[in-house]
Amino acid sequence: MYKALVIDDEPIIVRGLTRMIPWEKYDCELAGSAGDGREALELIRKLKPDLIFTDIYMPRMDGLLMIAALRSEFEDMEISILTGYRDFELAQKALNLGVTRFILKPSNLQELEEALRVMTAKLKKKGILPEREGEPAVEIGAGKAERTLSNSGAAGEGRPEGTLKGPAAAGEGRPEGTLKGSAAAGEGRSEGALECSAVAGEGRSEALMQAPGGREDGETVNNHTADEVPERRFLVNAALAYMEQNYGRKLMLSEVADQVYVSQWHLSKLLHQYGGKPFTELLNGIRIEKAKELLRNPAYRITDVSEMVGFQDVTHFSRVFRKITGIPANQYRNEMT
Repeated sequence: MYKALVIDDEPIIVRGLTRMIPWEKYDCELAGSAGDGREALELIRKLKPDLIFTDIYMPRMDGLLMIAALRSEFEDMEISILTGYRDFELAQKALNLGVTRFILKPSNLQELEEALRVMTAKLKKKGILPEREGEPAVEIGAGKAERTLSNSGAAGEGRPEGTLKGPAAAGEGRPEGTLKGSAAAGEGRSEGALECSAVAGEGRSEALMQAPGGREDGETVNNHTADEVPERRFLVNAALAYMEQNYGRKLMLSEVADQVYVSQWHLSKLLHQYGGKPFTELLNGIRIEKAKELLRNPAYRITDVSEMVGFQDVTHFSRVFRKITGIPANQYRNEMT
């Protein structure tokens, strides 16, 4: 069976998805649920589900960044979004990040089943087949991520504590075939109000995606187009934006990685691949660019500028400044003023 996970901070949505969707019809089992992004990431890394239904506005996490992190770390995972917010720009960004479906609440059973059908079809197209009872997982084709070859056991056995079981009678205890959140957002929408549920990856927009901090891809990431993946570019831009906002203090790779929800190792690899340099060199580059602006103001001593851009040692600042610009900070100031 394919393992599915539901992420939503509204218990009524989780219960509705559990009861309404005929998971077994699509060779799926609901392996668990999470109420916020941080909890979800921990559960995903533990269970490694094949597909996810998630809200995009959640406590403790930026939904787009979480999706980008998941798509970057688990390339074959299929993701569909359930949201009560009609935001076309958000929908476009989500689809550019590889989301399969963008579904508005209140959603009906037909929409949910269609999303599940498409996600499982895409998994099969990638050569990822569901585990059968008593059989190992099967994966066809070269270049796929390694998948655990353990027996699934009897249906439902070995699931983590708190596993959601289903399906119960569709729509049990609620209006037939309708899934509604506690908010009224999205109610009364016209038929086909959001035409953004095209299969991700087919006809993706070539438009630049705006990352947090007002940064666009073309402004921050070098032309490393050979293996360019939208969700990875998005993560790198978000990391660079955070570095630009916090360059004036001690800043570690681990802190930046936490902000974009990936491991230090994964972010280091992405920065080198898409930024062309390791973390320290990228951070120093940001700091020296800011220092050049400050040096044009004669009111600041070089020691002051060094501290303002995050260097604790003016000697180290001077060495880095000369390495990047080719001239000493004093000479740069004299030429600019």
